[in-house]
Amino acid sequence: MKKEYDLSKLQSRKNPYASKLKKSVTMRLSEDIIGYFKDMAIESGVPYQSLINLYLRDCVLNHRKVNISWNK
Repeated sequence: MKKEYDLSKLQSRKNPYASKLKKSVTMRLSEDIIGYFKDMAIESGVPYQSLINLYLRDCVLNHRKVNISWNK
């Protein structure tokens, strides 16, 4: 290995993984929902935010739609 490297000749390039990065968002979730995923996280050893992301990804991949009906 060299003792010093000349980095002045390096060219920058676009991050090829940039489109796959996660975006931070703020969401208001019910305490029971967070508790459910936190309990599951303890059982599985996976962080609860990752579990929520995995669940939502599964919904997207399977084109799941929420059934909203308001009782009168």
